[in-house]
Amino acid sequence: MYLDFFIEIPDVKGKITTKKKGSSVYVNYEIGRDYDPEKKYNVPRRVTIGKISETDPKMMVPNQNFMTYFPEVDLPELKYNPDRSSCLKIGAHLVIKKMFDEYHLPELLGKYFDERELGLFLDLAAYSLVCENNAGQYYPMYAYSHPLFTESMHIYSDSKVSDFLCSMSGEESIGFLNDWNSTHDHREKIYISYDSTNKNSEAGNIDMVEFGNPKVDVGSPVFNYSIAYDTKNAKPLFYETYLGSIADISQLEYTLGKAKGYGYKNIGFILDRGYFSKGNIRKMDDYGYSFVIMVKGMASLVNSFVLDHKGEFEEERKYSIRKHHVYGMTVKEKLYADDEKERYFHIYHSTGKEHGEKEQLEEMLERLGKALEAQYGTDYQLSDADSRYFEAFYDSKGILTLVREKADVIKQELKLCGYFCIVTSEKMTAKEAIDLYYSRDSSEKLFRGDKSYLGNKSERTHYNESTEAKIFIEFIALIVRNRIYTKLKEELERIDESPNYMTVPAAIRELEKIEMIRGHDRIYRLDHALTKTQKTILNAFGIDAAYVKHRAGKISDRLKKIDSMEE
Repeated sequence: MYLDFFIEIPDVKGKITTKKKGSSVYVNYEIGRDYDPEKKYNVPRRVTIGKISETDPKMMVPNQNFMTYFPEVDLPELKYNPDRSSCLKIGAHLVIKKMFDEYHLPELLGKYFDERELGLFLDLAAYSLVCENNAGQYYPMYAYSHPLFTESMHIYSDSKVSDFLCSMSGEESIGFLNDWNSTHDHREKIYISYDSTNKNSEAGNIDMVEFGNPKVDVGSPVFNYSIAYDTKNAKPLFYETYLGSIADISQLEYTLGKAKGYGYKNIGFILDRGYFSKGNIRKMDDYGYSFVIMVKGMASLVNSFVLDHKGEFEEERKYSIRKHHVYGMTVKEKLYADDEKERYFHIYHSTGKEHGEKEQLEEMLERLGKALEAQYGTDYQLSDADSRYFEAFYDSKGILTLVREKADVIKQELKLCGYFCIVTSEKMTAKEAIDLYYSRDSSEKLFRGDKSYLGNKSERTHYNESTEAKIFIEFIALIVRNRIYTKLKEELERIDESPNYMTVPAAIRELEKIEMIRGHDRIYRLDHALTKTQKTILNAFGIDAAYVKHRAGKISDRLKKIDSMEE
């Protein structure tokens, strides 16, 4: 679908080409290259992003592909025919609705929104999932070509979306999170994977945006965003947003309090090394929460354990954990001198990890050594990072004349390459501990999905209320996306195959091909039968061809009723 305004053709060197077809000239954008083994060279993959103006060759009419690949470009306000598209994409909508209903999300959210607001809220979450975008200005395009949850399937403008986001007070998300977590069985022993990320923002009117320690520094202020994920039941439990300058290690204490506030008692936390501190360990003890924490083998806390047991297990088959390609053993010790409890240190060694870490260490030493040699003849003082591996020699005037590697330090680190340690508060085997730690893989995928597939790498808002509202909508979208991911994964295990269309983005793209077409009588009907691929995807959600026909009929009846009311 082409929009109703002109923009300048993007100036992307080597990526833009044109192709004439009939009387029109189309603008193509290269999105990648695939190697052709027969031709023995790379073949570009291109998509059409617009059509050149007949009166000005520097201008073009953009289409939806343009918005996908150039989301940063500001566009004029989108204008639409008041009627909806004659072709509605219903496949992904059916799956998303089923996931909404499975988790009773409309009922839970309906306590905090009226019917009109609830429909728009659900549609914005669905839009984020399907279009991998969170920019409100493009929502009307999605609404134009999809069935909607809004009353009368009303297509709201981008300005109305903005007003809706700003109207949320924060009470809605607090109430929902309390209700959502109350639906879980608090007697059940679960492990919560807790992780955080940060999001960039250029807005100056958002209180929680500050310059901090971003994981990827692009020179912008950030705010922090964390998710607590139930690894046993595979679902997100709650999220937090906090000031960009607050370190992750400091936030955990407050997270523990929130978990208690939600009623969780019989739980443990799975944490990466960024949360490791004496204070956090004691806090988890105080709350009665168990823990599983990763620590690198080179960390001063555990390297003595590694060296004490080095050579005892690395070649013994009884210590092999094939699933993770490591050898592991368990020892019981205290974490620190005044620790009141003994902990379980699970020590692992990976041959592949050893080779990789040694190579990284060698490259780093070579790079650092050359940089220091370039400072000969100056009064350069070694930094903490420099002095860890090198000692410096100066002449009587304080001029650097020589640097030398600290052989003993480097030898020690080489011995520790390939080792890592998982510390647990509860007794378990090395295999149980590593299985439990890597169950957090789903929560890490959740973050990648949030940034890569929901378009949420940054928040395109300028006020506190709309930012918090968008994060709330994203969390609902993440709940649904995670459920879709889990269902597809379970289906893959059942069919014992690995087709490339069983990832969430690929499945949604395939489901978007299921369409209803409006006939001359203004009634929408399914355009074609389901393909084998579509049936395989839908089977993961307990949906068959009969269900699709039934739901398509319901959508058609609803649209027919809406049309008759508008006439």
